[in-house]
Amino acid sequence: MSQSRQSGQSLVDIEEFLRCPVTHQPLMLDDDKAAGDSARRPFVAGQPVLVDFENSILDRDRFLSGNADSLIENRRRTRPLWKRVLLGQNRVTPASARQMLELLRKDTDAPLILIIGGGTISDSAQVLYDSECARIISFDVYASDHTDFIADAHAIPLRDESVDAVWVEAVLEHVLSPHVVVDEIWRVLKPGGLVYAGTPFLQPVHERAYDFTRFTENGHRWLFRRFSLIDSGVVAGPGTALFQLLRYCMGALVRNRRLGSMLAAPFFWLRAFDRASDRRHASDAASGVYFLGRRSDVPLRPHDMPSEFRGVRQ
Repeated sequence: MSQSRQSGQSLVDIEEFLRCPVTHQPLMLDDDKAAGDSARRPFVAGQPVLVDFENSILDRDRFLSGNADSLIENRRRTRPLWKRVLLGQNRVTPASARQMLELLRKDTDAPLILIIGGGTISDSAQVLYDSECARIISFDVYASDHTDFIADAHAIPLRDESVDAVWVEAVLEHVLSPHVVVDEIWRVLKPGGLVYAGTPFLQPVHERAYDFTRFTENGHRWLFRRFSLIDSGVVAGPGTALFQLLRYCMGALVRNRRLGSMLAAPFFWLRAFDRASDRRHASDAASGVYFLGRRSDVPLRPHDMPSEFRGVRQ
């Protein structure tokens, strides 16, 4: 049975938290396969494929014949250097990861954190892994050295109220029904559990056929209406949004996205507008927004939403 390279744990270590995504019954594992369910639940790269294929965008035959590899062909497992230079370093999200850990330490000595979309490790998720107190469970829709199992976030294969926090960064734009995923997040969180979500607003399509939705900061807040607000804001501001759109505009002009990025590269300085913008104006033209909240039993109501607006009111 495989071990997550990042967490160092095996399936046996997390068996107590698992449930079948189809029957919703506790999932018991032996050394090689899901006991009593081996015909329907394959293993790939030593990881169980815990997907309800009847209700998933994932096609079972194509998925398994591709050895549960990324849905995006030729996906890079690390961010290329040129993109790091052009788009700069994200300083906002790692700070949110540290804030989440500080809040968790007040509630428990050994928090269990679920990372959705953990096939690759972002700089901010690395903050969570580097914590000496946190325990991580991670999954994605493809097999990775960093994941514990393969799953579709529309049906998270974890038991109710099983984790202390959920981290979902740059994922919700790639799912068909974000509200269903957020309801699943609420379900697997313990009462008072924390969630962090970072999601694009003004960004071009970047995951080909698996890129569906964008959110304003206020729309993001409504998506997480079953959570009380701890913090929210802009991950990347209008300068980054402008530069990204310029890259794609150039790519459309020359009909080659990579060449378009090269032509737009001299304008990387546009990202400096992010720091020059005030918080309210940045929210209205952000490249991406974030939400940090706590599971609540008192959801926001529709008439609460105008007061939640954080952008320019005049």
